[in-house]
Formats: sequence, structure tokens, C-alpha cells
Amino acid sequence: MGDGGGLATAPDPAAVGRGAAQACCLDDYERFAADVLPTPVRDFVAGGSGTETTLRDNRAALDSVHLTPRVMAGVEAADPSTRLVNTAAAMPVAVAPMAYQRLLHPDGELMLARAAASAGIPYVISTLSSYPLEEIAGAAPTWFQLYWLRDRAVVESLAERAAAAGCSALMVTVDVPVMGRRLRDVRNAFALPADVVAANLATKVHQAHTAVPGLSAVAAHTASAFSPTVSWADLEWLGARSDLPLVVKGILDPRDARRAVEVGATGIVVSNHGGRQLDGAVPSVDALPAVVDAVGNSAQLLLDSGIRSGTDVLRALALGASGVLVGRPLLWALSLGACDQALDLLRTEVSDAMMLAGCADVAAAARLDTRRACG
Repeated sequence: MGDGGGLATAPDPAAVGRGAAQACCLDDYERFAADVLPTPVRDFVAGGSGTETTLRDNRAALDSVHLTPRVMAGVEAADPSTRLVNTAAAMPVAVAPMAYQRLLHPDGELMLARAAASAGIPYVISTLSSYPLEEIAGAAPTWFQLYWLRDRAVVESLAERAAAAGCSALMVTVDVPVMGRRLRDVRNAFALPADVVAANLATKVHQAHTAVPGLSAVAAHTASAFSPTVSWADLEWLGARSDLPLVVKGILDPRDARRAVEVGATGIVVSNHGGRQLDGAVPSVDALPAVVDAVGNSAQLLLDSGIRSGTDVLRALALGASGVLVGRPLLWALSLGACDQALDLLRTEVSDAMMLAGCADVAAAARLDTRRACG
């Protein structure tokens, strides 16, 4: 893929094949992806901000949630199907918005979106996708994720393009006034290769492709393109100009959740951006119960950050979420050309977890009791 942080050489097909064939859980894809990806790309995907405290704590917090299964429920087969926002979903999962997926595989977003379509779940297109949103929307049921840009006309244009392309929801990410300082990228002087671009933006920002020692070129790109002053008034302005359901991503405080509902949000994603923004922020799963209490049935809640298994999906449902967003594990699978396999595996895990907990459907999962581990 040329200079910068991209793939300097094609991955070894044997290593790709071994990884795809041997994966037994979502975490396995990360381990096998390490054999096919260069270190800067691995670090770009895996890394968090600062000392990566929140990145680690997301997993620890999820692991501390213990479920109390029900028995003798008379369930022959669990049905994990549901609706997320306004979209039918074969399981309570959507593919999280993730930038520059051509870093992982030449087919990038197109491959992962097609896998989502095959799995029967929504795919969220990133503003910073490396294929145009219109091409991706043609491959799968999609939502569009919007970063607030300095040029409001471009914001409005992206929302209009998303609607015209058939996206069924607009997800606005609100936790990136500036990009968190991601030290792995700084140490690697991470930059995008020339053939991986922000395909939805008419003006390609050259900073993203220029490696500078001690700096992240992607962070420089973000600083030049994103507006740090996005406000609730901006969301109201957008809601008045788009007929798509509005989903607000990046909420942790229940006061912000209530405000999001007031400005018209149909959905809220409880998220700390996978530990990539404020280091030391509360783990998303720890923030979820208070947001559930604050919002009630006023908006649908999704949990993001750290989801790695069907058990994690069940934990989210039991704590009051309607579903989850899954991110990094699917990028690792993408690097191996194994997106379909990874989503099939996740569906199996979700169904198995529901059966073991005595849950015939997602409504039963929402009634499970939970306990937090001591210590």
C-alpha cells in the first residue's frame, strides 16, 4: 500500500488462511492478525489514548458483570433477532463505525458491509470510510456515522448523501472535540498510505498522508477537519434538516443522555470511543445503568467499547441496552478475509449464551439479574 502506515507487502496467504481457519472466538482474530499486519497498522487499530487505562478498564468492567441464569425455561432454540433503531437485526449487534478499513484489506468497508448484510445486522458507515458511502450503502443495510466538521455545508451535504444512498439512521459522534492523544500512533509517526483516503470528503487533507516524527498524521487530519465546538444547538439544527432517525454516539453522563433525548435523539450509544478519547473515562458498561435510569424508554440504548463475545452481548441486554456495537474484532477478521466467519461465530455465541441463561428471546435476556464481582 505504499508509504506511511499501510501494508508494505501483501500478507502471507498461508498465514491468512491459518488465522481464518483456526479462530474459535473473536479474540483469536487479533492474535492471528498480528501475523499479517505491520506494527503501525496493528497499533492504529488496537491502541487507546494516553496510558490506555480506559482501554484496559473496558474489558475488566465487562468481565466483572456476572449473570444469574434461569433454568428449566423450556427453550429449544433461542431467537436473538430484534430491531435496532428502525432496522431489523438477526441479533442485537451492529457493526461499529470505523475509519479507513482499506488499511486492513483492499476491499475494506465493502467486505465488512457485505458480511453484515449476510449476517442480517446493520453496518455503520464512518465519515472517514475509505470507500464512498454510496458504494458501501449499496452493499448492506446501513446507518451513517457523522463527525461534526468545520464546514457546516459539508455536514449538511453528508447527511443528504446518506439519506439519498438509503441509509436508515444518522449516528452523530459527539466525543471527539479533539482526537485523544494516541501514543502508539505518535511513536510510530503513523500516516495513511497514499491509496487510503477519506473517500467521503471532497477535499483530501494532505496531513493524513505525511509522516512527521513525533506526530500522528491522522490526528493532524482530524484537527484540521473536525470542529471542536459542536453543541446541542448543532444537533437540533441537524435534526431539523434530516428526516433520518438521530442516534447520538459517545454519551456517558446521564445528564447528557437526557439532553440528547430532548433534542430529538431516537437512539443513544453509551461509549467511551473504545478507550481512544479521554483516558481515565468511566468504562462504558459502568456508565450504562445510570443512562438507562435517566432515559427509560425515551430512546433506544446501545453499548459500545470492549464487546468481544456473545456473553458480552447478553451482559449488555441484561443491563438495559437494546444491543451493542462491535468494532475492533471485526477489523482483525477483515485483515484475514474472515468477516463472514467472525459474524457467524458471534451469532453462535449469542445464541448459546441465551440458551445457557434460559432466554428464549432478547426480552427474556433483559430480565436477567446481574451482579458485579467484588474487588
